[in-house]
Amino acid sequence: MDIEKILERIQYQGPRVVSLEVLGELMRAFLFSVPFENLDIHAHIKIILDPHRFYEKIVINHRGGFCYECNALFYELLRGLGFEVSIMAARMAIHETVSPGYSHMPLRVKLDQDYLVDVGNGQSVRDPMPIPGDVISRAEGIRYKVGRYNDNEFALYYRTENSDWAARFVFSTAPRGLDEFKVMCYYHQTSQESIFTKQRLCTLPTDNGRITLTDKNLLITEDGTETNKAVESKDELEGLLQKYFNINVQLSDLY
Repeated sequence: MDIEKILERIQYQGPRVVSLEVLGELMRAFLFSVPFENLDIHAHIKIILDPHRFYEKIVINHRGGFCYECNALFYELLRGLGFEVSIMAARMAIHETVSPGYSHMPLRVKLDQDYLVDVGNGQSVRDPMPIPGDVISRAEGIRYKVGRYNDNEFALYYRTENSDWAARFVFSTAPRGLDEFKVMCYYHQTSQESIFTKQRLCTLPTDNGRITLTDKNLLITEDGTETNKAVESKDELEGLLQKYFNINVQLSDLY
């Protein structure tokens, strides 16, 4: 992999020293440049857990990806820059239900202490978070922190203005190998119960909000104000992918 090309893809031109500040800048550069998207799943293109495929897709073909793809590529970037980084297994939490193990794949970076790093989870935290810690990060009107979930696991917690703290995902800091996620990666691509098979999704944060595109709707949030636009044709959807995400693909017929 060409580290220079990855840095060019995420438009990062800052310092490359191993530090928390640089880690945060790299994380935000990736999040603001690489969409969280599932287009290949709906095109029936199999996602194989191979970092070189992710490099080809995201860097060379200027695409995005979901958690395994984005975080695996970011892992390679951080390792190439000299960071001490490992893959972790996580379970997504929805209300009181927690998904099976390996359903999400964040990263752990060791600096003065361990930090949670995640560039593949859609609307989520934008900063490295100490594991555990009292640091609260804010993004898109949501607050985040990392704390204990049980004796063996931690959680990324979130809170909105109208809710109490709740777990977004639960994780263990034990290092994992990419191959360990094969079963859940296959599940996410094929199961009718997977959120990724229900509709196309492409989303990217902005300085003041977020742009999210689905099969039927374009949602632009800016300073808490939402603007919705119905998507009425395949050609329009392809045009919006190009306009807002710089993704140039031919989609299978939706309508």
